[in-house]
Amino acid sequence: MICITTNEIPGKKVAKTLGLVKGNTIRARHLGRDIGAFFKNVVGGEIEDYTKMMAEAREQATDRMIQEAEDLNADAIIGIRFATSYMMSSASEILVYGTAVTLE
Repeated sequence: MICITTNEIPGKKVAKTLGLVKGNTIRARHLGRDIGAFFKNVVGGEIEDYTKMMAEAREQATDRMIQEAEDLNADAIIGIRFATSYMMSSASEILVYGTAVTLE
């Protein structure tokens, strides 16, 4: 599966647009991570546990989008975008979406 953020794939021609495909996940923070994040916030620097959590969330959302495209027999997903939204005080949603297409 070709996954690309642009609306065209160099050297390829879109034969058919299959429509919007998307994937999402909602992740909640963990109390233990929050305590570590508090102390990291005091001294500064990257909060590695949250970085890892968000990377895993993006990967899971992307996998779900790709599965939806495969179910449509797509060859590629173009125009991919990511969005995040605040769900509640301790949870966020990661959404990834794009356009499923077949190629000539």
